[in-house]
Amino acid sequence: MDMDMDNLDSKRKAPRRKGDDRVILHFDLDCFYAQCIENANPHLKSVPLGIKQKSILATCNYVARKHGVKKLMGIQEAKRLCPDLVLADGEDLSPFRDVSKQIYSLLKSYSWNGRVERLGLDEAFLDVTDVVAYNLGLVNHHCLEESWFCLSREDPERGFAFDARQVKGCVWPPDFVSDRENEGTDSLRLRLLFGSHLAFYLRQQIEDLGYTSACGISTNKLLAKLAGDRNKPRNQTTLLSSHSPVPFLDPLPLRKIPGIGSKTITAMKSLLKTDDDGDLTVHNARTNPAVSPFALERLLAGSGGGGEKGIGQKVWLLLHGIDGSEVKPARDVPRQIGIEDTYRGLTQLSQVRAGLVQITTSLLRRMHVDLLDGFDAVTPPISPVPTSVGKGRWLAQPKTLRLTTRPYHPPSEWDKFEYNHGRVSKSAVLPRFVFDLNIEPESIAERLVEGTLMPLFHSLNPDKSKLCIGLLNVCVTNMDRAKESSRGGDIMAAFQRQREVEEIRGVAFADEPPDGEEKAEDTSDDTEVEWVEEEDEQDGVRCRLCGCVIPVFAVEAHGRWHELDEGWVEPQGG
Repeated sequence: MDMDMDNLDSKRKAPRRKGDDRVILHFDLDCFYAQCIENANPHLKSVPLGIKQKSILATCNYVARKHGVKKLMGIQEAKRLCPDLVLADGEDLSPFRDVSKQIYSLLKSYSWNGRVERLGLDEAFLDVTDVVAYNLGLVNHHCLEESWFCLSREDPERGFAFDARQVKGCVWPPDFVSDRENEGTDSLRLRLLFGSHLAFYLRQQIEDLGYTSACGISTNKLLAKLAGDRNKPRNQTTLLSSHSPVPFLDPLPLRKIPGIGSKTITAMKSLLKTDDDGDLTVHNARTNPAVSPFALERLLAGSGGGGEKGIGQKVWLLLHGIDGSEVKPARDVPRQIGIEDTYRGLTQLSQVRAGLVQITTSLLRRMHVDLLDGFDAVTPPISPVPTSVGKGRWLAQPKTLRLTTRPYHPPSEWDKFEYNHGRVSKSAVLPRFVFDLNIEPESIAERLVEGTLMPLFHSLNPDKSKLCIGLLNVCVTNMDRAKESSRGGDIMAAFQRQREVEEIRGVAFADEPPDGEEKAEDTSDDTEVEWVEEEDEQDGVRCRLCGCVIPVFAVEAHGRWHELDEGWVEPQGG
């Protein structure tokens, strides 16, 4: 026992901060939904505005916030605080997603390394390390006040003038004073200084589109995001990571740390033996003798914890501001496209069918916007998704259709169940008629619901006497990019095709929303994905579509054979 305690104490030492010379920008659009509505209706900019979804406010503008109105507040309470509150409908996310795509495309156009990662609809990370390093090599240290930031290697005149003596915007630590004599010798500080000017320039470009934003500048994604939260709205903060980030993190509530969700916080409260309903801070957790990588691992990934292996060390590093995760490369097409809606208990099949038709129609229009090269997300004015039939060439065609349902949980049961309790999914091959651009989306939706989605729903919810649906989600995934076919291909492509077919074989996950699907508010937590594995086959892969064992080399052809059968729906049993 003494040895275990010694081992635990030794592992409580603060982790070594490896040299991270990256420059990461995090952009967060201010009151995004409200800004979209205001730009379409300029007369609303000066009045308190709330965006409603069902009976709550998804968000509100800063005029409304001055009256005490907050996002996720009930409509009645918001109206009590601010009787003049103007409510706009935010049920249809299509116009917001269009604006999000427009701004994402703008940011991507300034990236050299392609590392532009979208987070939800209103946030994005950029890794601009290479752009900053290039410009550091050009700077004249004897004339910093007349510096030029070059935005293109090929065109030196494309850029902007800036004063390289001062960080642009706010700085942490707040008592930081720029020292010109040491500026040239502190490479990291100079990198972040350059990054702050690039961030300000990009924020100006976003404002030219009509949207204000906040930005954080630091050496990793965690610190950049937290820095950007410090001085909202319409501002930016550079966190100089040459100083230890621990004093910056310590006062923050644990719930503010990305990657540490309510499950982890609840578990840590039990570890700290506290029932305090107040916010547990980073300092409380980091300095408590009971908290260590070993203790966190045992708590979160041990028996009954359900966490992934290594979660203890990951949380320990986050408490010290260390985050080695990379900014993901930008994608021309999304991994998947999903639309969902919530309900106060659908008890009739006719209600379910109507809800699926509405969601599926929105999904098909979304596919036209995101996957057809005939739609341009940068140049057109902000407007809802067009209702006309799409034109152009498919950039990618999803292979799999997935339906997800969750039972309705009344407010009286919210303390008993998590948001995604009872969420289950089932998949089928996406019929080819979906890609016919000569048919109206509404007609395709009706056919898809009747022939594929309703059978999937019946298999997920066999007991109609207990029907009470609180959520429906329809998603398309397994994108097949349009490209010239080549004979043979490579082994990685073969493995990818095999994986895609295997994903169609069974229930992909339970109790967890699929990655990449966008909702009005991110209510997901650090719950773990529960994968349903199939029995290994010695000589091939068992196809859940028909039950046959298929040799690996024939998986792709077998999958295509199933695609020809447009009416097929995955059987419920094993």
